[in-house]
Amino acid sequence: MQAKPFLNIPAKFPISPAQLPPLHHIQSPAKLKPPKAISISAPDISPLIPLENTDDQTAAFWDYQFLFVSQRSETVEPITLRVVDGAVPPDFPSGTYYLTGPGLFTDDHGSTVHPLDGHGYLRAFSVDGDNGDVKFMAKYVKTEAQVEEHDTETDTWRFTYRGPFSVLKGGKKLGNTKVMKNVANTSVLRWGGKLLCMWEGGIPYEIESETLDTIGRYDMMDGRDLVVNDENKNGGDIWDFAASLLKPMLYEVFKMSPKRLLSHYKLDHQRSRLLTMSCNAEDMLLPRSHFTFYEYDKDFKLVQTQEFNIPDHLMIHDWAFTDTHYIIFSNRIKLDIMGSIGAVCGISPMISALSVNPSKATSPIYLLPRFPDKSPSCRDWRVPIEVPSQMWLLHVGNAFESVDDNGKLDIQVHACACSYQWFNFQKMFGYDWQSGRLDPSIMNMKEGEDKLLPHLVEISIKLDGDGSCQKCIVEPLNQWTKPADFPIINPEFSGDENTYVYAATSTGNRRTLPHFPFDTVVKMNLSNMSTQTWSVGARRFIGEPIFVSKHGQEDDGYLLVVEYAVAIQRCYLVILNPKRIGEADAVLARLEVPKNFNFPLGFHGFWASDDLHISERRGGV
Repeated sequence: MQAKPFLNIPAKFPISPAQLPPLHHIQSPAKLKPPKAISISAPDISPLIPLENTDDQTAAFWDYQFLFVSQRSETVEPITLRVVDGAVPPDFPSGTYYLTGPGLFTDDHGSTVHPLDGHGYLRAFSVDGDNGDVKFMAKYVKTEAQVEEHDTETDTWRFTYRGPFSVLKGGKKLGNTKVMKNVANTSVLRWGGKLLCMWEGGIPYEIESETLDTIGRYDMMDGRDLVVNDENKNGGDIWDFAASLLKPMLYEVFKMSPKRLLSHYKLDHQRSRLLTMSCNAEDMLLPRSHFTFYEYDKDFKLVQTQEFNIPDHLMIHDWAFTDTHYIIFSNRIKLDIMGSIGAVCGISPMISALSVNPSKATSPIYLLPRFPDKSPSCRDWRVPIEVPSQMWLLHVGNAFESVDDNGKLDIQVHACACSYQWFNFQKMFGYDWQSGRLDPSIMNMKEGEDKLLPHLVEISIKLDGDGSCQKCIVEPLNQWTKPADFPIINPEFSGDENTYVYAATSTGNRRTLPHFPFDTVVKMNLSNMSTQTWSVGARRFIGEPIFVSKHGQEDDGYLLVVEYAVAIQRCYLVILNPKRIGEADAVLARLEVPKNFNFPLGFHGFWASDDLHISERRGGV
């Protein structure tokens, strides 16, 4: 679906988004003048007058832009954050909340990039529960692309990499094969003594956890493949021949990693394992998918590898696991011939070579045996479970399974999914690569169309003793029907049956931004089907919530969430009491990030406790 223009700018501000001024020109609504272009570079916010008194539509447009402003500054030493509300609870576990995401969207030579192509900017909130202090640090991940594109002597930037989702205006277009811009901006993980920033298409970067200095690339896959069961491989065919032709171009010309490690990983706390997944680079262009799963112990030693070939053209961002299965949701894609020509020539983003494939009304789910030799089911994993509806899966909150005395297997997955009609590779976050501008309308469909947006779902699968599917249904999770994303649980219950799910959603009170950005945390009690919410307030937004466990009951702990007060250009770390969501006293503390370090919307975070490993406390093996 094509993005609709952001219309209905009020009469007293009668210009279209294309005429709006660069952000750094904003001083007062009365001074707005039609310029040539809009930039999403960092504005000079020192003279900025908050737009509190403007009408909703004008303010909404600017609020959305301010959520993606660049932040070029980095911290040198940790900064103690000022507590503006409440206090850090004295029993808050000591540890660090790491949050990664893009930090830079505009260079100094006229080019802008999609948020997914923005250089990774790692933020760290270190909590000392004993003293009630929170210290903040933020630095760029010094990837190969970042080092090349940033001149440290002049502190200026020139984009030379196109990036999968962007094109260059102030740089080389035609013949530019520098596409796979590893920005290490999507997720962060601390495991086995290593802190890693991960990206969807390249090798993670290791970070020094105390200083946030970049150590270098950490190849989790190179030379670590174990012997693969031959029964998982298909015989040689025409697509193997096609792959042999593609590999030299992709690997040598476009410098793509042979295996594309996904940014989403899983933690099996019962076994004390890290689970990751990779795809083959050439499969992005072929009607087949090759997946490799890796399992590491708590010391980062590879203990298991499984490979699977699936004869379908799939795009996987997130996935699920249970005690005995890996679960893949088949987001179908297809090759766009005209888009491919433009992508190769450099006149359109590389991602324009692909588009969603809504040709089938069902959504296949593959249940892949995690331990084939011990699998209780005789089911052929090559035969997918067919979900009787079409859904594009975005993020997984949890999955778990149970087996009864008759060998019947029940699997439940809590996730976020959207419609194929809405999902568009070239319009995510409303970014228009042709103009380099952000249009919030694609993220805020009209009433009646909002069902196409990301929603929380529960997928229930029931298999009989011989592996035949008896039931597969998709329903709104806990009957919550508002657009939402980032479902999370207490991480100690990952892979186990859970009672509580937390997610980011919206109140819907904003006329022109009713669905995104999110402004509300919702807590769902799956046992009694109740929901409670906490909202951040007018013209303030939130990112992904994170659960910090106190190692007791499932909702015994704290929620961390970053609040983006865009109207005054401030960021706050908010500590919530999960048991008090829906009550007036849910906020335990709010801590302010200094104005000069206000940062753009983050993607995914990780809580790293200073205590013993969770599995050691729970008796995991």
